[in-house]
This record gives sequence, C-alpha cells and structure tokens, in this order.
Amino acid sequence: MIAPHPGAAPTRPKAVAFDIIGTVFSLEPLGSAMAGLGLPASSVEFLYTASLRDTFALAATGGFAPFRAVMAGCLDEVLARHGVAASAQEKGAVLDRMARLPPHDDAGAAFAALTQAGIRVFALSNGAAAATRGLLDGAGLGGLVADVLSVEQVGLSKPRPEVYRFAAEAAGVAPAELALVATHPWDIHGAKAAGLLGAYVARGLPYSPVLRPPDVTGETLLDAARGLVDLPGA
Repeated sequence: MIAPHPGAAPTRPKAVAFDIIGTVFSLEPLGSAMAGLGLPASSVEFLYTASLRDTFALAATGGFAPFRAVMAGCLDEVLARHGVAASAQEKGAVLDRMARLPPHDDAGAAFAALTQAGIRVFALSNGAAAATRGLLDGAGLGGLVADVLSVEQVGLSKPRPEVYRFAAEAAGVAPAELALVATHPWDIHGAKAAGLLGAYVARGLPYSPVLRPPDVTGETLLDAARGLVDLPGA
C-alpha cells in the first residue's frame, strides 16, 4: 500500500537517493555470523543500533570515523555484554560479512521503476563508497545506479544536513528535487530537515510522530518507488 502524506504538496523528484544498509540490503545474515561466535542471532539489532549511536555521537560533535571502525568497537561491547570471547580473526570475519549482505527481493524492481520513469537513482550510505559499490555490483544492481555517494566524501555522517545537501549537489538538483528512500525514520527525518523529500519503507513498523513526516510511505521498496513516481510533476 502507498500512502501520500498531507502538507505542502510534494512533486515528483528528479533524483532519488537510497539508503543502503537495512533499506536496500538486509542485515539478517549478519545474525548467523554473530551466532557463530556464540552470540544470540538477535544481538545483530543491538550491534547495528549501537553503531548508529556512536556514529551519531561523532556527527553531533563534528567528528567522523569509518562505519566499519565504529561497528568494530560496538562488536566488542556486544561480546562483553554476553561474556563471549572472540579472536581478532573471528571478529574480522563477522565484520567482513557486511560486504556480502543480500538485497531485499524488490530492490531491483524499485530501482527499475524509477529509472524507467526518467528518475535517476543514487546510493547514499553511511558506509564506505567501495563497500557500497561492492554490494550493488554483487547483487547485479550497479548498472541501475547513477553514482554511489558516501558520508566519507563529506567527513560527517547522516543525519547531518551536510550529507543530504552534498547528495543533492552531486546529483545536480535542488534539495527539494531529491528524495531519500529509507527504512529508518531517523534518516527520513534528517533528509526532510535538509529540504529533501522522504519516502519511508515501513515493512510493518510505524513512523514516530515526533519526527518530520515522510512525503510517501510504502510497505516495500517497490511501493515507495512507485509512490514517488506517482507524485505530480513540478
């Protein structure tokens, strides 16, 4: 189901930036890698949210560190919380699993729906550009993406407004002509605060009413893409 949101009438974007980790690619297999260390598979959720916590702390204070480095520190925290010991090699193998995440089933269809409508598709990730390209190429999605944009090019992480404005500049459009597709409400909020459009991929989860609302909500990636295509032209 696709739900447009009330307010200042949004218009169809000229370009769309997709968040990558969690939105286009599933973190679920990372749980199996963590289970191999003796951790609960469900601890992947804490690992990811703790990594975002520390990334946000850096961004809020004008600092920056590669996401893998942030995640490595948080993996040590998870291991300590569960009283599990792991070698550097074992921890590295878990972090390496991030380079082999599978795409959600409708990712290709969502990208194609936008490109067929004349809307350029970009990747915008808190991860490294090379790692993001590897994920997209490995999934056969690289040919549908105009460019891969990373926070490492800005030296600040999402949801800092500088990141979203950099993405609009890189796409050659005004912020209001760029939409962010994400399954993370905090990311949509950041994009909206920077002047972008937002398309929320709900996957059964509600959107917090205290955050800036998205312009389109779709249950799936394809729903969100179609909702953006269906917006009226400028």
